[in-house]
Amino acid sequence: MATELKDTLNLPKTQFPMRGNLAAREPELFSSWDGDDLYGKILEHRASGPTFILHDGPPYANGDIHMGHALNKILKDFVIRYKSMRGFKAPYVPGWDCHGLPIEQQILKQIGDKIHDMDPQELRQLCHKYALGWIDKQRTQFKRLGILGDWDTPYATVTHMYEGGILKVLLALVEKNLIRKGHKAVHWDPIFRTALAEAEIEYHTHKSPSIYVAMPLLNPETIAPVANLKEVSLVIWTTTPWTMPANLGVCLHPEFDYVAVKVSSGAHYVVAKELLESFKADTGLEEAEVVATFKATDFDRAKAAHPIFEEAESLVMLGEHVTLEQGTGCVHTAPGHGADDFIIGKAYGLPVFCPVDDKGCYTEEFPEMEGIFVFDANPKVVELLDQRGLLLGHKTVEHEYPYSWRSKHPIIFRATEQWFMELADGGVREKALELINNDVEWIPGWGRERIRGMVERRPEWCISRQRHWGVPIPSIRDLKTGESVLNADVIRNFIELVSKKGTDAWYTEPLGHFLPPEMKEEDYEKEFDILDVWFDSGASHVAVLEEDERLHAPADLYLEGSDQHRGWFQHALLTSVGARDCAPFKSVLTHGFVLDGEGKAMSKSQGNVISPLELIKTFGSDILRLWVASIDYRNDVAISPEIIKITADTYRTIRNTIRFQLGNLCDFKADEHLLAPEDLTPLDQWALNELAVLADSVTEAYEKYEFHRVYQLLNRFYTVTLSARYHDFLKDRLYTFRTDCHERRSAQTVIYHHIQTLNRLWAPILVFTCDEALNAGLKKDNGLDSIHMEDWPSVPGTWRMEKTASEVEQLLEIRDAVNEKLEALRSAKKIGKSVEAALTLSVKPDSELARVLENYSEQLAELYIVSTVKVIPDENSDPVSIDVSVADGERCPRCWRTVTEQQTTSFGAVCPRCADALTPFVEQA
Repeated sequence: MATELKDTLNLPKTQFPMRGNLAAREPELFSSWDGDDLYGKILEHRASGPTFILHDGPPYANGDIHMGHALNKILKDFVIRYKSMRGFKAPYVPGWDCHGLPIEQQILKQIGDKIHDMDPQELRQLCHKYALGWIDKQRTQFKRLGILGDWDTPYATVTHMYEGGILKVLLALVEKNLIRKGHKAVHWDPIFRTALAEAEIEYHTHKSPSIYVAMPLLNPETIAPVANLKEVSLVIWTTTPWTMPANLGVCLHPEFDYVAVKVSSGAHYVVAKELLESFKADTGLEEAEVVATFKATDFDRAKAAHPIFEEAESLVMLGEHVTLEQGTGCVHTAPGHGADDFIIGKAYGLPVFCPVDDKGCYTEEFPEMEGIFVFDANPKVVELLDQRGLLLGHKTVEHEYPYSWRSKHPIIFRATEQWFMELADGGVREKALELINNDVEWIPGWGRERIRGMVERRPEWCISRQRHWGVPIPSIRDLKTGESVLNADVIRNFIELVSKKGTDAWYTEPLGHFLPPEMKEEDYEKEFDILDVWFDSGASHVAVLEEDERLHAPADLYLEGSDQHRGWFQHALLTSVGARDCAPFKSVLTHGFVLDGEGKAMSKSQGNVISPLELIKTFGSDILRLWVASIDYRNDVAISPEIIKITADTYRTIRNTIRFQLGNLCDFKADEHLLAPEDLTPLDQWALNELAVLADSVTEAYEKYEFHRVYQLLNRFYTVTLSARYHDFLKDRLYTFRTDCHERRSAQTVIYHHIQTLNRLWAPILVFTCDEALNAGLKKDNGLDSIHMEDWPSVPGTWRMEKTASEVEQLLEIRDAVNEKLEALRSAKKIGKSVEAALTLSVKPDSELARVLENYSEQLAELYIVSTVKVIPDENSDPVSIDVSVADGERCPRCWRTVTEQQTTSFGAVCPRCADALTPFVEQA
């Protein structure tokens, strides 16, 4: 069969398909990674390198993964894969957080009323099974995202090793006297009947009653500033009327100015001078007249009538915590229901009175409303105050109020017996702040200020919870004294049993198995509070980093969402400082939240939840990963199907470029055809220099974890440097020049360097596509089966040709203007393709541009994709004038250039260049 002219062209050939079909191909590729133990091979390949430990913050083993999970895991995978290619031994041990209320709540929903007849140990077993089930489901989902790691042996907070590690941290804190039991007002979830930590609180807009209450002074004549006044009352303001029965005092600030005002009834009210106008507006007492101004010093330890109990009194106190932000400057104080109240009450020797039970209902200590839920009691308390003539003002306000992030209901402050970790007295806070300021790198930098403020302000840590599903605190109660005891020997014995039987041993084994010889079993009984789950996950620096031989402490990097400054980061730091006197991490990197396309938080109730699992069913994981790379994850980010479609368009450009490069290397053998940089054509030298500059910039961005810059740099390189420039003017040389000519091999050499380098620069992000490209024609004879085992590209100094690059850039600046002229000619229908045009460049003689144009005269027609280029001197050009016209001559049927000279061949008349390219075909014939 005769060879046709079109068959003599060097058209691209590749097995790399145009359509990615990622949703179908990716699972097959990951399955092959699993089957070949790619993760293990990578670690073995990097065994001699320095270690890099990214410690995985454990997601909760409950429910399908969401976009926040996907963002987090993909970012971690970027880091691990990059570090590995840089030569680090970078293991990734994924983990799961398994204890806590959400799982216990799910089991309670399933079993319903059976809970009343169920042993706690049976409930724990159901929770354990539930957690393991979700670990299996989430593991499959994370793997589908292309996340490489030790999925067969992850860590989980329910394993014997991990639970033993938690208890080792507790033991260290006990031995340092950092754990104590105390009766204190704590955040209390009345739905789940348990204490909550700061990190378990979220704030929502809430409607509350706002009331002003008069508290008559009992002996005003003994208080100098108001001694001559009658019927004097301090006025308090509160949005929690239900706490009024627990009132034991009123607190004033020693430095503020206060006023006594007289109203039309003849009564006198004391409020802070700065808050007088708002008091008058809210109460309607506009006629109130100031009759005295004074400091509060003389009021210290005065007595006021109790607002609820007629026989009781309330103590007047002075405290620095009083503010002028709102209210009256006279603060209702109930030590059983507030943190500041507890502190000032303790300083004044007040008891802790809390007439509210664990369900949030009044007890018999407030018999008038016994059994009523406190929020339901608010209007009843207001009515009672009104009946007593003490209610001065009442309205409903909207404000931010603490909610339980577990039950999603408002919480209360309630005084209970709890275990606390000391932060101040043991020096933990001070040391933690020192490490925050000086030892840990925070990325972004504002993370330092955020966590520092949180640690500075937070109260001591309430570590106990009144639930079943968690790690039990092995405390015992002395039956003679009623005292709760945390004994180091008991904890040690518990740790030993946990290594064999897990923490269930606390429920199943006799107390005697835990006691040291000097303690008698009949003198004690077990207690069954569990540890805060933040203690569980926070202790991973011991339970995982120290205990797991695959890792080490401290970790090089913790990477989680910005909410973990108040969560995992903070609690890991506090437990590590308390137990080990050091930080558990060297660097901390945070990302924002994923919002919907309109920038709104996703929620099932709003119907705007976007599932990563659904997205990858349509688009594939590499496109989702490319989206993660495209965003500045340090801020909150938006996602929608429309945004992902835009990312998919970018991916198609990348894929088509890879296909173009692979296709044009179909006849290229690097060991035979590769040219030295100095032997390349000037335009190819420019393209190689551009690659060197890019590789340096991309590597710098990876080092700084600035993946959006990686994306921007690479995307611009593909769309501008390659598609719009280099590949555009290269096609003629690749397709029509003689197959084995120097010019074509020069172009192929640069394409080879481009795709080998670019494929590795993309590899941490486009994990499936880059491996597919490797298998489609990029494999080297180095025994490495995956791009992810390759080394990070290093740029030889010989690739850097700044002088040539600078000169070509001058020519490229002209190219845009040339293209505008050519488009005008095309619009006038004088030419169809730019190769039918002739270009004339008039340039100022003796100028730098004139010199460059002369030196590159042989490359100009290729660069501007025209048939001919004429450069003429022109004193009036500054620096250059451009003219395009229809080229003289005939069109070559092979390369489509318009030429004035043609040669006759067996394929017909063609231009001299094509005649040379056809020689091998003529000889074959």
